[in-house]
Amino acid sequence: MFLENTVNHKEQFGWIEVICGSMFSGKTEELIRRLKRAQFAKQKVEIFKPAIDTRYDDELVISHDANEIRSTPVPAAANIPILADSCDVVGIDEAQFFDDEIVKVCNDLANRGIRVIVAGLDMDFKGNPFGPMPALMATAEYVTKVHAVCTRTGNLAQYSYRKASSDDLVLLGETEEYEPLSRGAYYKAMLRERLKTIEVNNPEELKTNIKKE
Repeated sequence: MFLENTVNHKEQFGWIEVICGSMFSGKTEELIRRLKRAQFAKQKVEIFKPAIDTRYDDELVISHDANEIRSTPVPAAANIPILADSCDVVGIDEAQFFDDEIVKVCNDLANRGIRVIVAGLDMDFKGNPFGPMPALMATAEYVTKVHAVCTRTGNLAQYSYRKASSDDLVLLGETEEYEPLSRGAYYKAMLRERLKTIEVNNPEELKTNIKKE
């Protein structure tokens, strides 16, 4: 459970908060909520997102429920420290799309006394840890994992199942391309995909191929 920290003006260091989860879990919604609270408190806030993410808008960070906040698109993590000078709070959305330099950038900002709030997918569509997110989660003071609702079972969903046929690791999309699934639903969906690629000559061969998977 995340409890928002209070600012100790005698302490020169900031901290890192990571909000992670699957597609449609409310990561960006929670990021925007925290950033708007900071803005309301008259803190200087800057928000950044990868320049490749233009799904809704070139500059706005917009959640799936249409909540929004203005941001600065940057092509690489190294651009953030220069633009975040004199900030109290820095927000970073879709952190999984940044290069590994984002980990050092976030830690350097926190060491400068800045509160850093990062949101991103913790796993890619194959169910593997996504880009720099594991390292960010390991070095953060606070980690909040949010969940979507599985479209097939109604249980909590933590996997982003890709319905599109592309094998590219980075594929920006919405409900047409992705579906939030629970562990059981995701396992069954991936098993069905593997079965489609198996050439079966006899039932025993099918059993052998499944065991190898």
